[in-house]
Order: sequence, then structure tokens, then C-alpha cells
Amino acid sequence: MDTALFVSTALGSVVGLILALTGAGGAIVAVPLLVFGLGLSVAQAAPIGLFAVALAAGIGALLALREGKVRYKAAALMASAGAVISPAGLWVAHRVPDAPLMLVFALVLTRVAWRMFRQPAGTANDLHGGAEPYPSDLPCRLNLERGKLDWTAPCARALALSGAMAGFLSGLLGVGGGFVIVPALKRASDIPMQGIVATSLAVIALVSTAGVAASAASGHMLWLDALPFAAGALAGMLVGRGFARHVSGARLQQSFAVFAGCVAVGMAVKAVHALVASNIV
Repeated sequence: MDTALFVSTALGSVVGLILALTGAGGAIVAVPLLVFGLGLSVAQAAPIGLFAVALAAGIGALLALREGKVRYKAAALMASAGAVISPAGLWVAHRVPDAPLMLVFALVLTRVAWRMFRQPAGTANDLHGGAEPYPSDLPCRLNLERGKLDWTAPCARALALSGAMAGFLSGLLGVGGGFVIVPALKRASDIPMQGIVATSLAVIALVSTAGVAASAASGHMLWLDALPFAAGALAGMLVGRGFARHVSGARLQQSFAVFAGCVAVGMAVKAVHALVASNIV
């Protein structure tokens, strides 16, 4: 029991650390870490990952909100759309066999890893204050006089669709959706990268909380594993925030991409082995 408690806490701290440094990615490695580290199924691991991510992202978002970095209206819109769709993903997750679900997770993680490995430079420059020109046709633009977004129908639509996608993946795979939210905000707005990371944390916290509530209500939460994992994630988040500004953004993103790619390969192998063993293929 003590060993399982230690392993769960240590795995959670990895998730919190990655979440603090990137604003995305911590959630998507939570499920693989639980599958490999504690031997859980994807459906069992997903609510635990959501619980830990909800707490860690919530703390990070509150601290960023105090610093004035969170675009709270954008976060509220995206989270509302995600919260509505999240139960649908949860419903699907508990009706799909574990091996195909694991294979889907591996494919999603591979895509995330490849995209992060190929595009580290822009993120690094933004995180460290570098200027980068923005396209003129962005649906969401900051009003320099008010310091707030100018809300338009295209802006609201782009953010709501991104939030809905994050919500569905949250329920289906137990991920916070930061890997959807961060690129979506970069593509749709001229918000500085620090603001995007902070806003992403707020959306992740709100969407994940909705998923946790749905999982707890349906009796799918393994609290004995969830509590130490969440405690580790909180500790990792607080430690990560302490030195996030001193880490090279490009090197950090590429390192995480390599790590995520290795995890994806491991999950794919495990899924294919399970499929073969069950005579599905």
C-alpha cells in the first residue's frame, strides 16, 4: 500500500510539473502514467487524471488570475462549451473496449508530440517575451486601449468550438484539453503566450471539474488512487511555477515532445498486444 501511495504521488508530481511549464501536456500524460504505473485501464485512469489536473490547473489559474494574465471571459465561454460536451465523451469511454480506446489515446498523443516537436521556436519566443507578427484576419483581437478582447461572432464561434472539442476529449480520454486549447488560442487570437497558457489552465480546470463531477456521480472514481495522485500534481504545479521562467521554452517543448512520443509508442504496443490477445485482430 505504501509503495502504491508513493508511486501514485510521484506520477502526479510529473503531471503537475509539465502542466506548470507548458499550460498543456500534463493532462495528456496523466492517463498513460496511471496505466503503466498503477496498471489501471484507460477508463479507470481517466477520472483520476481529470481530478488531479482539475486541482493543479485550478491552482495555477488562480495564481495567474491574481497576476492579471487570465482572459476569464474567453475561458468561461470555452469551458461552458466543454462542460456541456464532456459527459458525452465519458459516456462513450465506458462503452468502448479498453484496447481500442488505448490505441486512440496513443494516436492523439502521437499527434500532440509531433506538433510540439516541430514547432518549439514560436512558443519559446512568446513565453520569453519575444515579438511575433500576428495575421490581420484573426477572429479574436485584443483592444489595445481597453486591454480586452473585442468580441465578435467569429471569435465566439472559434472559442466555443475549441472548448467543445476539449470537453469531448476530456470525457473520452481523461485529458484536460490544453493541447487543443493552446494552439486554438494561438491560431484565433493575438493574446500573448503567457496569457494563452494562463487562460488554458483556467479552461482545463473548469472542464476537468465538470468531468470529475460526472465521473464521481456515476461511481467511476477510484478515490484511493486519485487523492495521492492529485496531491503530487499540486506539488508539481507549485514547484514548476517557481522555475518556469528560467527554463528554455524551445528545449522544454522538444523534451516533452520526445517523452510524449515514447509514451505514445508504449501505449500503442500495449493496445495492439491486447487486441491480438483477445483475437480482435
